[in-house]
Amino acid sequence: MPMPQATVITRTAAEVARAKVNLCLHVTGLRHDGYHMLDSLVVFPDAGDRVEIEPSPHLSLTLCGPFGLSLSAGDDNLVTLAARLMTTNGGAILLEKNLPVAAGLGGGSADAAAVLRLYRDQGGILPDAEVLARIGADVPVCIDSRPRRMQGIGEILSDIPELPPFWMVLANAGPSVDTGVVFQALEHKNNRPLPPLPPYFATAADMFEWLAQTRNDLAEPAMALQPQIVEVVSALSELPGCALARMSGSGGTCFGLFADQAPALRAAESLRDAHPAWWVVATPATHSNGA
Repeated sequence: MPMPQATVITRTAAEVARAKVNLCLHVTGLRHDGYHMLDSLVVFPDAGDRVEIEPSPHLSLTLCGPFGLSLSAGDDNLVTLAARLMTTNGGAILLEKNLPVAAGLGGGSADAAAVLRLYRDQGGILPDAEVLARIGADVPVCIDSRPRRMQGIGEILSDIPELPPFWMVLANAGPSVDTGVVFQALEHKNNRPLPPLPPYFATAADMFEWLAQTRNDLAEPAMALQPQIVEVVSALSELPGCALARMSGSGGTCFGLFADQAPALRAAESLRDAHPAWWVVATPATHSNGA
């Protein structure tokens, strides 16, 4: 890890830490240092946490929001680890946790990336992608929070064809999923990479058809550990208008893809009625920046 910087927070600022959704996730190898090699297409919908920072001589982290009690504010929180890369001069951080924890949405990485952006915007310099990926595999891609292909251990990012507009319904039944345990349970670690990407997707249906050729290699071990994920994927896939249902990341959040807004909103309402204890959000799959 590089030496911590001395960035000083001089004004209060805030960032949205958007959820990362793996539309597909292929595990392509295992490095000698234990890190898994990935090949994944990710998007950042209009759902996320909110991170605020204000001047303070001491570094601190306060949690709030509907999932704030599910998370520790200790030294191992990715937000704290990220802040310590950027400053020895403190900063009072408030994390409003709106996303489920340990849910396959890269929430911790997105929160860490938001903190890194806040320090960068006040004079700090971001570490390189390899360092960021060691905080969390999703941190490098969460810095920009835009649709990308991520490879390596998450530090190799490349642009993808512009995606057509589409909607998704995110659903989580509640149980958290330990990413490390899911990776350990993965039987085959040297799988094929993503199929070639076309130069463009003319319609959402074209993109859904391409995605149908892909997979999430972590789905099988995650579902073996948390069988309720199977129920969530099944419920999503049965919703009218759902073109494809799949798990994101290492679970347990799953998504259903829809070409248009109206069927997605109806599907989310139907899912909430049938499963009132589940976390359910309907959202466009891409977003415009803003806190």
